[in-house]
Amino acid sequence: MAITATGSNAALTPTGNVADGNPNATLGKDDFLKLLLVELQYQDPTEPMDSEKILAQTSQLATLESAQNTNDTLDSLAKSLGSSQQFSTIAAIGKTADLGSNAITYSKGGSSSFEVYFPEAIDTGKVEILDGDGKIVSTIDVDPNASGTYSFDWDGKLSNGDTADSGLYYVTASYNNPDGKALTTRMGTYPIESVRFDGGNTLVKLGSNYIPLENVKEIY
Repeated sequence: MAITATGSNAALTPTGNVADGNPNATLGKDDFLKLLLVELQYQDPTEPMDSEKILAQTSQLATLESAQNTNDTLDSLAKSLGSSQQFSTIAAIGKTADLGSNAITYSKGGSSSFEVYFPEAIDTGKVEILDGDGKIVSTIDVDPNASGTYSFDWDGKLSNGDTADSGLYYVTASYNNPDGKALTTRMGTYPIESVRFDGGNTLVKLGSNYIPLENVKEIY
Protein backbone atom coordinates (compact mmCIF):
# COMPACT_ATOMS: atom_id res chain seq x y z
CA MET A 1 0.00 0.00 0.00
CA ALA A 2 1.31 3.47 -0.89
CA ILE A 3 0.32 6.66 0.96
CA THR A 4 0.89 10.04 -0.68
CA ALA A 5 0.83 13.33 1.16
CA THR A 6 1.95 16.84 0.31
CA GLY A 7 2.20 19.68 2.79
CA SER A 8 1.17 19.78 6.41
CA ASN A 9 -2.54 19.41 5.69
CA ALA A 10 -2.45 17.10 2.67
CA ALA A 11 -5.05 14.49 1.85
CA LEU A 12 -4.20 10.85 2.47
CA THR A 13 -4.56 8.54 -0.53
CA PRO A 14 -4.23 4.79 0.08
CA THR A 15 -3.64 2.82 -3.07
CA GLY A 16 -3.55 -0.95 -3.69
CA ASN A 17 -2.83 -3.00 -6.75
CA VAL A 18 -1.38 -6.30 -7.87
CA ALA A 19 2.15 -4.92 -7.95
CA ASP A 20 1.84 -3.93 -4.28
CA GLY A 21 0.80 -7.47 -3.36
CA ASN A 22 -2.75 -6.31 -2.59
CA PRO A 23 -4.81 -7.37 -5.62
CA ASN A 24 -8.16 -6.55 -4.00
CA ALA A 25 -7.01 -3.16 -2.67
CA THR A 26 -8.38 -4.00 0.78
CA LEU A 27 -7.29 -2.52 4.11
CA GLY A 28 -6.33 -4.76 7.01
CA LYS A 29 -5.61 -3.83 10.59
CA ASP A 30 -1.94 -3.10 9.82
CA ASP A 31 -2.93 -0.78 6.96
CA PHE A 32 -5.42 0.97 9.24
CA LEU A 33 -2.69 1.55 11.84
CA LYS A 34 -0.36 3.00 9.19
CA LEU A 35 -3.09 5.36 8.04
CA LEU A 36 -3.72 6.50 11.62
CA LEU A 37 -0.04 7.17 12.26
CA VAL A 38 0.43 9.06 8.97
CA GLU A 39 -2.67 11.12 9.63
CA LEU A 40 -1.28 12.10 13.05
CA GLN A 41 2.04 12.95 11.42
CA TYR A 42 0.61 15.27 8.79
CA GLN A 43 -2.23 16.92 10.71
CA ASP A 44 -2.22 20.67 11.08
CA PRO A 45 -0.82 21.53 14.57
CA THR A 46 -3.21 24.50 14.70
CA GLU A 47 -6.17 22.20 14.04
CA PRO A 48 -5.44 18.98 15.91
CA MET A 49 -7.59 15.91 15.45
CA ASP A 50 -10.52 15.93 17.84
CA SER A 51 -10.58 13.38 20.66
CA GLU A 52 -13.82 11.77 19.52
CA LYS A 53 -12.23 10.86 16.19
CA ILE A 54 -9.19 9.39 17.92
CA LEU A 55 -11.40 7.30 20.20
CA ALA A 56 -13.47 6.09 17.26
CA GLN A 57 -10.37 5.09 15.31
CA THR A 58 -8.86 3.37 18.34
CA SER A 59 -12.10 1.44 18.86
CA GLN A 60 -12.11 0.36 15.22
CA LEU A 61 -8.52 -0.80 15.53
CA ALA A 62 -9.36 -2.84 18.63
CA THR A 63 -12.33 -4.41 16.81
CA LEU A 64 -10.11 -5.38 13.89
CA GLU A 65 -7.57 -6.91 16.26
CA SER A 66 -10.27 -8.90 18.05
CA ALA A 67 -11.75 -10.15 14.78
CA GLN A 68 -8.31 -11.26 13.58
CA ASN A 69 -7.67 -13.14 16.83
CA THR A 70 -11.06 -14.86 16.52
CA ASN A 71 -10.30 -15.92 12.94
CA ASP A 72 -6.91 -17.30 13.98
CA THR A 73 -8.52 -19.31 16.79
CA LEU A 74 -11.20 -20.72 14.46
CA ASP A 75 -8.58 -21.69 11.88
CA SER A 76 -6.57 -23.50 14.53
CA LEU A 77 -9.68 -25.29 15.80
CA ALA A 78 -10.67 -26.36 12.27
CA LYS A 79 -7.21 -27.82 11.64
CA SER A 80 -7.31 -29.67 14.95
CA LEU A 81 -10.74 -31.15 14.22
CA GLY A 82 -9.63 -32.14 10.72
CA SER A 83 -6.59 -34.01 12.06
CA SER A 84 -8.72 -35.75 14.70
CA GLN A 85 -11.23 -36.87 12.07
CA GLN A 86 -8.46 -38.17 9.81
CA PHE A 87 -6.84 -40.32 12.47
CA SER A 88 -10.21 -41.69 13.64
CA THR A 89 -10.42 -43.35 10.20
CA ILE A 90 -7.65 -45.72 11.29
CA ALA A 91 -10.26 -47.54 13.39
CA ALA A 92 -11.93 -48.61 10.13
CA ILE A 93 -8.98 -50.81 9.08
CA GLY A 94 -10.20 -54.40 8.81
CA LYS A 95 -13.83 -53.41 8.24
CA THR A 96 -15.62 -53.66 4.90
CA ALA A 97 -16.15 -50.61 2.69
CA ASP A 98 -18.92 -50.40 0.11
CA LEU A 99 -18.41 -48.04 -2.84
CA GLY A 100 -22.12 -48.19 -3.63
CA SER A 101 -21.70 -49.43 -7.20
CA ASN A 102 -20.65 -52.59 -9.01
CA ALA A 103 -20.63 -51.03 -12.48
CA ILE A 104 -17.83 -51.27 -15.02
CA THR A 105 -17.41 -49.39 -18.29
CA TYR A 106 -16.78 -51.44 -21.42
CA SER A 107 -15.67 -50.07 -24.81
CA LYS A 108 -16.35 -52.35 -27.76
CA GLY A 109 -13.20 -54.00 -29.04
CA GLY A 110 -11.34 -53.52 -25.78
CA SER A 111 -11.44 -55.12 -22.36
CA SER A 112 -12.42 -54.13 -18.83
CA SER A 113 -10.41 -54.92 -15.70
CA PHE A 114 -11.95 -55.14 -12.25
CA GLU A 115 -11.51 -56.71 -8.83
CA VAL A 116 -13.88 -58.84 -6.77
CA TYR A 117 -13.48 -59.63 -3.07
CA PHE A 118 -14.45 -63.12 -1.89
CA PRO A 119 -15.02 -63.16 1.90
CA GLU A 120 -14.63 -66.96 2.08
CA ALA A 121 -12.47 -69.53 0.34
CA ILE A 122 -13.63 -70.54 -3.14
CA ASP A 123 -14.27 -74.16 -4.08
CA THR A 124 -16.16 -73.44 -7.31
CA GLY A 125 -17.61 -70.22 -8.63
CA LYS A 126 -18.36 -67.84 -11.46
CA VAL A 127 -18.11 -64.10 -11.94
CA GLU A 128 -21.25 -62.84 -13.66
CA ILE A 129 -21.49 -59.88 -16.05
CA LEU A 130 -24.96 -58.33 -16.12
CA ASP A 131 -26.49 -55.83 -18.53
CA GLY A 132 -28.58 -52.83 -17.58
CA ASP A 133 -31.68 -55.01 -17.22
CA GLY A 134 -29.99 -57.28 -14.67
CA LYS A 135 -29.66 -60.15 -17.14
CA ILE A 136 -26.48 -62.27 -17.00
CA VAL A 137 -24.82 -61.87 -20.42
CA SER A 138 -21.41 -63.43 -19.69
CA THR A 139 -19.62 -65.47 -17.01
CA ILE A 140 -15.99 -66.03 -16.00
CA ASP A 141 -15.00 -69.22 -14.22
CA VAL A 142 -13.23 -68.81 -10.88
CA ASP A 143 -10.58 -71.37 -9.96
CA PRO A 144 -10.44 -72.73 -6.39
CA ASN A 145 -8.69 -70.16 -4.25
CA ALA A 146 -8.37 -68.84 -0.73
CA SER A 147 -10.52 -65.91 0.31
CA GLY A 148 -9.33 -62.49 -0.82
CA THR A 149 -9.46 -59.94 -3.62
CA TYR A 150 -8.90 -61.21 -7.16
CA SER A 151 -8.45 -59.37 -10.46
CA PHE A 152 -10.34 -60.23 -13.65
CA ASP A 153 -10.33 -59.07 -17.27
CA TRP A 154 -13.47 -59.20 -19.39
CA ASP A 155 -12.89 -59.09 -23.14
CA GLY A 156 -16.50 -58.28 -23.91
CA LYS A 157 -17.34 -61.77 -25.11
CA LEU A 158 -20.99 -62.63 -24.46
CA SER A 159 -22.33 -66.07 -23.62
CA ASN A 160 -23.91 -66.32 -27.11
CA GLY A 161 -20.54 -65.68 -28.78
CA ASP A 162 -21.24 -62.08 -29.77
CA THR A 163 -19.25 -59.07 -28.61
CA ALA A 164 -20.86 -56.72 -26.14
CA ASP A 165 -21.76 -53.19 -27.13
CA SER A 166 -20.04 -50.30 -25.41
CA GLY A 167 -21.71 -49.24 -22.18
CA LEU A 168 -22.14 -49.93 -18.50
CA TYR A 169 -22.23 -53.47 -17.16
CA TYR A 170 -22.46 -54.84 -13.63
CA VAL A 171 -20.39 -57.45 -11.83
CA THR A 172 -21.56 -60.05 -9.30
CA ALA A 173 -20.23 -63.48 -8.31
CA SER A 174 -21.74 -66.75 -7.11
CA TYR A 175 -19.54 -69.39 -5.50
CA ASN A 176 -19.39 -72.29 -3.06
CA ASN A 177 -16.97 -72.48 -0.17
CA PRO A 178 -15.14 -75.76 0.63
CA ASP A 179 -18.04 -76.79 2.89
CA GLY A 180 -20.44 -76.57 -0.04
CA LYS A 181 -22.18 -73.43 1.20
CA ALA A 182 -23.55 -71.25 -1.62
CA LEU A 183 -22.39 -67.63 -1.33
CA THR A 184 -22.60 -64.43 -3.35
CA THR A 185 -20.56 -61.25 -3.57
CA ARG A 186 -20.18 -58.34 -5.94
CA MET A 187 -17.65 -55.86 -7.18
CA GLY A 188 -17.45 -52.68 -5.10
CA THR A 189 -17.15 -54.16 -1.60
CA TYR A 190 -13.67 -54.64 -0.15
CA PRO A 191 -11.96 -54.85 3.24
CA ILE A 192 -10.09 -51.69 4.26
CA GLU A 193 -6.45 -52.76 4.36
CA SER A 194 -4.82 -49.44 5.29
CA VAL A 195 -5.37 -45.68 5.50
CA ARG A 196 -3.16 -43.04 3.88
CA PHE A 197 -3.12 -39.28 4.45
CA ASP A 198 -2.09 -37.26 1.41
CA GLY A 199 -2.19 -33.46 1.30
CA GLY A 200 -5.08 -33.22 3.72
CA ASN A 201 -7.02 -35.99 1.95
CA THR A 202 -7.82 -39.36 3.52
CA LEU A 203 -7.39 -42.39 1.26
CA VAL A 204 -8.34 -45.98 2.10
CA LYS A 205 -6.81 -49.01 0.41
CA LEU A 206 -9.50 -51.19 -1.17
CA GLY A 207 -8.14 -54.08 -3.17
CA SER A 208 -5.06 -52.82 -5.00
CA ASN A 209 -6.18 -49.18 -5.12
CA TYR A 210 -6.30 -46.23 -2.75
CA ILE A 211 -9.75 -44.61 -2.86
CA PRO A 212 -10.73 -41.19 -1.41
CA LEU A 213 -12.73 -41.69 1.76
CA GLU A 214 -15.56 -39.53 0.42
CA ASN A 215 -16.16 -42.12 -2.33
CA VAL A 216 -17.04 -44.76 0.27
CA LYS A 217 -20.80 -45.04 0.79
CA GLU A 218 -20.82 -47.39 3.77
CA ILE A 219 -18.40 -49.01 6.22
CA TYR A 220 -19.48 -52.05 8.22
